[in-house]
Amino acid sequence: MGRSGEELTVKYLKKHGYKILERNYKTPFGEADVIAKKGDTYCFVEVKARTSDEYGLPAEAVDEKKRERYRKIAWSYCNRMRKELPCRFDVASVLEGEVEYFEGAYI
Repeated sequence: MGRSGEELTVKYLKKHGYKILERNYKTPFGEADVIAKKGDTYCFVEVKARTSDEYGLPAEAVDEKKRERYRKIAWSYCNRMRKELPCRFDVASVLEGEVEYFEGAYI
């Protein structure tokens, strides 16, 4: 389910003018599903996919622990690039094959 959700998300992002920079980007802090860029902004995208909403919407599964992990991943990525980058944290919620995309889902 996860890979399928990521594929749908990447297609969605490309369709909406994003450039895909990384997929399954690994750091000592964890893995970012997708790192994309739109304009000057680097977007760190967590993809959550489910086949039903029986246990809640996919985006609701991005808890504070996951958000903090993504902040550290972004820090690690900027450190690797050796400069400060304008970053944003987005969530792609994939439910029954449909992508709902939340730009700037958290800080």
